[in-house]
Amino acid sequence: VQLVESGGGLVQPGGSLRLSCAASGFTFSSWSMRWYRQAPGKERELVASIDNGGTITNYADSVKGRFTISRDNAKNTAYLQMNDLKAEDTAVYTCNVFGHWGQGTKVTVSS
Repeated sequence: VQLVESGGGLVQPGGSLRLSCAASGFTFSSWSMRWYRQAPGKERELVASIDNGGTITNYADSVKGRFTISRDNAKNTAYLQMNDLKAEDTAVYTCNVFGHWGQGTKVTVSS
């Protein structure tokens, strides 16, 4: 199993980023996917999840209405669209599938 995140970076408050999680080594379309984040000095937090078919999504209260999780099973890729970013969204974002983790991509929201 390999998960490779990309799309992080530095963005101003109110800006947007789209994270990608490219998956390989398993049948992507059979598994739900999750995005987590960990801010400096804080515990890891589940941000969003999506079922294997892409129809059922769940979000942490802190990101509801601003973040959207999606997936493209033909491309073996999950996405996290992040809008109206806030300083408190600064963290390393990591995707997860049945106990496997990517290396993470850093998101910094700062003016």
